[in-house]
Amino acid sequence: MAGFKTLDDLPDDLTGKVALVRVDLNLPMKDGSATDVTRVEASKPTILELTGKGAKVLLLAHFGRPKGQRSSVLSSSMVQGDVERVLGKEIMFIPEVAGPVAQQAIGILRPGDIGLMDNVRFWPGEEANDPEFAKSIAANGDFYVNDAFSAAHRAHATTEGLAHLLPSYAGRAMEKELNALEAALGSPQTPVAAVVGGAKVSTKLAVLENLVGKVQHLIIGGGMANTFLAARGVNVGKSLCEHDLTATANKIMDEADHAGCTVHLPYDVVVAKEFAPNPPSLRVCNVHEVAADEMILDIGPQAVEALGDVLKTCRTLVWNGPLGAFETPPFDEATVALARMAAALTQEGSLVSVAGGGDTVAALAHAGVTNDVTYISTAGGAFLEWMEGKVLPGVAALSQ
Repeated sequence: MAGFKTLDDLPDDLTGKVALVRVDLNLPMKDGSATDVTRVEASKPTILELTGKGAKVLLLAHFGRPKGQRSSVLSSSMVQGDVERVLGKEIMFIPEVAGPVAQQAIGILRPGDIGLMDNVRFWPGEEANDPEFAKSIAANGDFYVNDAFSAAHRAHATTEGLAHLLPSYAGRAMEKELNALEAALGSPQTPVAAVVGGAKVSTKLAVLENLVGKVQHLIIGGGMANTFLAARGVNVGKSLCEHDLTATANKIMDEADHAGCTVHLPYDVVVAKEFAPNPPSLRVCNVHEVAADEMILDIGPQAVEALGDVLKTCRTLVWNGPLGAFETPPFDEATVALARMAAALTQEGSLVSVAGGGDTVAALAHAGVTNDVTYISTAGGAFLEWMEGKVLPGVAALSQ
């Protein structure tokens, strides 16, 4: 990740220069307005810093999956009002990304103004990373800024192609993300613990295989833990479990042993005969006492306490996925308890904590610790691919 330029490498006076800024404006919508503007807020410092230096800022973003076809409901104009509200500035909507219409609009913009170009995915050249399409967009600008880590795992024209055609920089949100990820797995303070939860081992196989060679403690939760317990000969009753992957789970545990990584599975669990809020059949038991008609829905209080003790010995924590079925009480208790322990250790200064993934963001918000951990990534796919150890094209292009 080293070697990328940031906004610090730009001149203080950018008057009249045109900045092509890739941002993430793929916002969740309801009744014509965004229900969550976190992604806009993340790029606000970059946009305002550039306008403050006198640049004309052209925002490039995708919205939904139009598959190379124009669609009025997937136009970037749908989020224009939300972006204006967050930035506190008026924005010019530009219905093209290249050609005479775009050039004319850029000519009208004054230094410090912002233009929002239409959905880059309206053009098939975007997802195809067509060099000619990238060149046509590059012709609009003097330099390129990527502030959309969440799209960095895609080798598209505006996430990867432009970086090869113009002087390129990481925006403030991208810079913050890359620095946090470097501190978490690139060159972390050891020992490192990773919490990996979620329903299925099959969706996190590459993550687990990468992590066993990089961390000293691997904490497995969610439905995934049931598959690992079954691999160790535990009868998990009616629990969500991928019995066909027990051999794979054993292989991962063997690899962890060879790498000096301790895999932590719960020894007490919260079970019930039905998956519903506060069911009457709810009880806590040892993992070896799960009845045939019961399902494991969370890890137990003793296991949580033991995991808290593990975190006290660690310097770095990477977290992806909840420990139990946290959307349904009381199966949120283990996730909330461990999240609060991690937050407290972070606030004490003894732990660097980096978390990411949709469910994880929701779980940490539910635990009320969003502001108490070191960094939360809102990037879903890109964060997961980074945890898998994959090269992210949008990041690699900035590093060259």
